Amino acid sequence: MNDPKLYKENPQLISAQLKKKNFTFDIDLYQSLEDQRKLLQTATEELQQQRNELSKKVGQLKAKKEDATSILDKLPKINISLKDKQQELTELKQSIDNFFLQIPNIPHESVPTGTSEEDNLVVAKYGDIREFDFAVQDHVTIGQMQQQLDFQRAAKLSGSRFVVMSHDIARLQRALIQYMLDTHTAKHDYTEVYVPYLVNEESLYGTGALPKMREDLFAIAGDSGLFLIPTAEVPLTNLHRDEIIALADLPIKLVAHTPCFRSEAGSYGRDTRGIIRQHQFEKVELFQIVHPQKSYIALDELCQHAQAILQNLKLPYQVVNLCGGDLSFSSAKTYDLEVWLPSQKCYREISSCSNFIDFQTRRSQIRSKLSASEKPQLLHTVNGSALAVGRTLVAIMENYQESDGSVAVPDVLQPYMAGIKKIGSQ
Repeated sequence: MNDPKLYKENPQLISAQLKKKNFTFDIDLYQSLEDQRKLLQTATEELQQQRNELSKKVGQLKAKKEDATSILDKLPKINISLKDKQQELTELKQSIDNFFLQIPNIPHESVPTGTSEEDNLVVAKYGDIREFDFAVQDHVTIGQMQQQLDFQRAAKLSGSRFVVMSHDIARLQRALIQYMLDTHTAKHDYTEVYVPYLVNEESLYGTGALPKMREDLFAIAGDSGLFLIPTAEVPLTNLHRDEIIALADLPIKLVAHTPCFRSEAGSYGRDTRGIIRQHQFEKVELFQIVHPQKSYIALDELCQHAQAILQNLKLPYQVVNLCGGDLSFSSAKTYDLEVWLPSQKCYREISSCSNFIDFQTRRSQIRSKLSASEKPQLLHTVNGSALAVGRTLVAIMENYQESDGSVAVPDVLQPYMAGIKKIGSQ
């Protein structure tokens, strides 16, 4: 949630900034709600003042042993009116809060202008694209040739957009997860955290997943009020919800491996082949809580940590500065890492590294006392995938494929594969 003071100070400026995200800020509705709030606030305060003055007079009359009946007769009506106004004001404030919850984060000034992914800005490229001397196969064909990716049995279990992995491909996915966790904890100083895969609504509101993305979530049947997590970002952010963090403990750097669950609402027909876009997938997530003056430095650092995995795997990729129209609801700035997929002859997203500034911490009330003389202030959150495991697996299968359908194992993963250098060889 953005700072409500910003709307009061200059709603026209906020409206102009939000247009960068293709979002229309309804200034007339906002001002109408604010006018109603001011009227109700004034009416409530006047009734409170009347009640207090009459109560004071009653006390004075009784002290003098004089009759206070006429005044006492007025108090019940005032109390009823006051209760009604207070209820109206509470309901109106809730409407205003709901209005603010629907407004996305304000994009940073360095975010490019644009309406879709076509307008994103490539800022860096790494690695050489391999030239093949045989017909390139996609990961689905390779996995099915080896009988290690099974979409039919997955569909029998759960429907479309699921997969069953087996043998060395399943082991390769596990190796990737372990390698990513080991790298980020040992070399990048993150603390590994195991988190619940089910969260409550408050946690989802805390990151901005609700109310905006309700249709993309899997809700648990019954009255538990729980949802399957769409990303580890949700539980990681809410670990420190409603806390005041000691300045000496900053930055907080966490890494977690979790499955992620998304209905992929609105993406039907896109990437239906293979494991590029599934309802259940694995990610290793990086998350930081940082001093508000250091969040863009932290974003660059976190992005480098994610890139280190791709570089060590020797996978070609590019770094993209997302335009306003392609930014997520909660992000102020995002760098996407896009890995090269030979079968598609293009780069595809494998990580999004984002700075949310104080958008999530205002919702989650994550603060720190930045100086002895100041009140606790909101901190900033930064997070990114390092990496999306399934898409990394796809990239390895396609970039490391051989003419016989086998897949070479990247050097850094071989220790996690008991020294196996190639999978699926005849």
